[in-house]
Amino acid sequence: MSGAAVSLQEELPDVADRAYRKATMRIVPILIAAFLAAYLDRVNVGFAKLQMASDLNFSDAVYGVGAGVFFFGYFLFELPSNLMLHRVGARVWLARIMLTWGVISALTLLVHTAWQFYAMRFALGAAEAGFMPGVIYYLSSWFPAQRRGRVVGLFFIGLGVAGFIGAPLSGWILKACSGAWGYSGWQWLFALEALPSIVIGVVLLLALQDRVSEAAWLSPAEKAAITADLERDRATKPVLTLGQALTNPLIILMTVIFFICNLCLYGLNFWLPTLIVNMGVNDPFTVGLMAALPSLCAIVSMVLVSRSSDLRRERRWHLACLYLAGAAGLVLSVVFEHQPAMGLLALCIATAGILAIPPLFWNLPTALLSGVAAAGGLAVLNSFANLSGFFGPAIVGWTATATGGTEPAILFLAATLVLGAGLIFLIPARLVNR
Repeated sequence: MSGAAVSLQEELPDVADRAYRKATMRIVPILIAAFLAAYLDRVNVGFAKLQMASDLNFSDAVYGVGAGVFFFGYFLFELPSNLMLHRVGARVWLARIMLTWGVISALTLLVHTAWQFYAMRFALGAAEAGFMPGVIYYLSSWFPAQRRGRVVGLFFIGLGVAGFIGAPLSGWILKACSGAWGYSGWQWLFALEALPSIVIGVVLLLALQDRVSEAAWLSPAEKAAITADLERDRATKPVLTLGQALTNPLIILMTVIFFICNLCLYGLNFWLPTLIVNMGVNDPFTVGLMAALPSLCAIVSMVLVSRSSDLRRERRWHLACLYLAGAAGLVLSVVFEHQPAMGLLALCIATAGILAIPPLFWNLPTALLSGVAAAGGLAVLNSFANLSGFFGPAIVGWTATATGGTEPAILFLAATLVLGAGLIFLIPARLVNR
């Protein structure tokens, strides 16, 4: 081998590392901000409930259905949205998604009846449909499997940051803005927290590129390194049509596993402020501060677990441990439901487990799917799994209305997490441990 060839071979890893560092710094912060805004607009209704329910005379059951009906809109429009993203490009379509959901979230301040509340939540879900699988699909076109776990983990930091920043911010808006200009605090909450989605949607449109070849901030050698990695990654995946992807038994199994995750994630997040109030804490800003701590724990968990999974190229045991940690935390939250310190610690354990599942989970279907099969398959998987976003909050709401307490519903959610941990091992390790 000539000296020039040896030198080039030694240089390639450095070129690739440099290229991925640039791509991460350029793409991921914008997507984290987008996810933060998305999740803030999706779950701020949990804080709005603290005033909205009494102002509009909504029962816990009405609130639970309204919080969850978002996911029916999400379900119905997810697949067409992601197929459109594949056709027109992620940059334009993700920006469209953010701009429309920002406007609809702000308009929620106008609702006065239960049916208006249901309609606005349905419309919000329809507007946001395609965002999550669209981002995962977009990241899979920039990062191969062996690097994708930590990148997706960084992206999902937005999920934790939304709780860490959004919880005290939401509590402060409820307290400080109540009555300003004749509007209630919950109305200001919807208006003010919609603004970041609109701003970030414009930034995303201007700053991102759809393909590696379009990135002027990468050198030709860096583009070649990423492209070569992506081509090798695609060569290891089974070649599936969209129809085959939608009927693949492993994709169906993954949908069930993720359904369980989302059932518990939304059941916990939509009701977290209420669970803290049930511990005897009544001040909205204090509730917000306490609700921020579990999200901080989840941020740490996301980063550490995703990094560990990538370094060891192991997915199943890491995921199973997160499901079991979430279950243990939920059970302990019932045991210590009237003790604020221990109850909050239990919620930290539950949140650190449950919120760290999605970034690791998305490495499973992306290890099997590419191209239009990925665009459609990820959308269908996510849309069916997100139907749990209706059932999670609704189950807690119905249970609270029927029994006067949330304990049976929380224990049910914990049991489903244990089931999910077992189902993970039905997925062959050789297919996903990459």
